[in-house]
Amino acid sequence: MRRLPVGTHPVHWHTITVMPPPNQPEVHFYNKLNPIWWFGNVDDPKPPVWYRPNDKHRLAKWRWRNPLHNFDHYVIGIADKKFVRSGRYPERNSNPKGGWDFEVARRNLLWLPFASCQRGRFNFYWGWREHGSFGIKLNYSRPPEKVI
Repeated sequence: MRRLPVGTHPVHWHTITVMPPPNQPEVHFYNKLNPIWWFGNVDDPKPPVWYRPNDKHRLAKWRWRNPLHNFDHYVIGIADKKFVRSGRYPERNSNPKGGWDFEVARRNLLWLPFASCQRGRFNFYWGWREHGSFGIKLNYSRPPEKVI
């Protein structure tokens, strides 16, 4: 078996503890049972100043920008709970060097997986992200067109 040179060892699997932010809105159990609440955004109910400042429909567009925010973060997500996340890059959403990355978030007996891959113009992830919210992403960008 060939050994890697000193200082070039790959990142090892490790675990971090993730705490909810201190300004976390209060989310009750009965909120999570209400399907109408799932379509809201308790973290940012009003659009920030920079979001479409002159658009008369900016509030409606803000709500449709991420319609299942509460569902992703608090119903199937654990963004409002303390949990541990393990992997090679548990504090990130992907491997900073590209390629495949796998993590797992654990809250009590619940294990929540995360997988991501970045290769060139391909970007993919599925699972519970670094702050406990569930997400899915699949992007493939075309190369930029050459200007003659």
